[in-house]
Amino acid sequence: MTEDWENGGFGIYIHWPFCTAKCPYCDFNSHVRSNINQKQWLKAYLNEIKRVSEKTSNRILNSVFFGGGTPSLIEPSIIGDVLNEIQKHWKTKNNFEVTLEANPGSVDAKNFKAYKEAGVNRTSMGIQSLNTKDLKALGRTHTVEEALAAFEIARQNFKAVSFDLIYARQNQNINQWEKELSLALSLEASHMSLYQLTIEQGTAFGDRYNRGLLKGLPNDDTSADMYDLTLSLCEDRGLVSYEVSNYAHEGYESIHNLIYWRYGDYIGIGPGAHGRLTIDGKKYATETVLSPEAWLKKVECDGSGESNSVVLTDQQQAAEFVMMGLRLKEGINYQRFKNLSGSAFSKTKLNFLKDLNLIEEKDGYIATTNSGRKVLNSVLTELLN
Repeated sequence: MTEDWENGGFGIYIHWPFCTAKCPYCDFNSHVRSNINQKQWLKAYLNEIKRVSEKTSNRILNSVFFGGGTPSLIEPSIIGDVLNEIQKHWKTKNNFEVTLEANPGSVDAKNFKAYKEAGVNRTSMGIQSLNTKDLKALGRTHTVEEALAAFEIARQNFKAVSFDLIYARQNQNINQWEKELSLALSLEASHMSLYQLTIEQGTAFGDRYNRGLLKGLPNDDTSADMYDLTLSLCEDRGLVSYEVSNYAHEGYESIHNLIYWRYGDYIGIGPGAHGRLTIDGKKYATETVLSPEAWLKKVECDGSGESNSVVLTDQQQAAEFVMMGLRLKEGINYQRFKNLSGSAFSKTKLNFLKDLNLIEEKDGYIATTNSGRKVLNSVLTELLN
């Protein structure tokens, strides 16, 4: 019998928690360290791979994603050893995807060739801006010229290259964003992640915002206009908005991220990594120790970096399925929701959202419209409460 997670696939996320500097907007689990024993980290990663494989080795693996932090600081031989260990324990899909996140300042032509030889076949680059002044404001250590050079190095080595840009930044108007996005689109990347600047608590930007020191942020109407412009310009270039913030040419969608959005199973390895894993018919939400040093010690002493593993109720699974799946242009399968939750959506709520042109129903799927994705949190609140 097919288990629900198989509708979404199976992947492995590996977290490298180190960066050369901490960006003021970043709320990821990233840290700056002067000395890192990469061999020690390799040993811990291999131990965790062996541990989690014991319950999942009969599965076929869709993807591996090295995230961070800045995984392009990892020695290529370490990446190769990790991938070799993974392929000892799992069979892989024919279109098996291996993504390495990279920051432009750490891109090296020799290393990228070695990453490719190690088994990486996709890279996601944190360019974030093509404006020198804004790069500095975002705390990025690379220049526009370095970003463009890094992109060319990546494209020479990988068929699938994605990069991130942040928009709706301080003092940015819609004309400036149109010019910057047009330059980005001229690079002809196969995939782009385009995010509006979000002020997260616990970050340097969050602290400045709370003290009234983060000036020049666009209002909601301007941000919405920027979103519409982004959608229009990307689709004019053949990049489909397959997810709220992600655009791709057909066949270049992120296989790994689709596992999250389609509510598949994924293993989280490394400090602060989360997972969703179905064992014996129960779906577990897993967490790992946050501190890099504490995670290493726990793996070495206890044989596991996991800090928490909780069985999700049917209602929790159904809610997560909706929250992730409605980010996608394809939406969610209605029957799958009913199978998870044991009930159907309120017809009154569905009709209310359809009348507002925020959702649509087609071929057994419920999906948000372009208007609905702009107010996704409100759509989710209406459906789930």
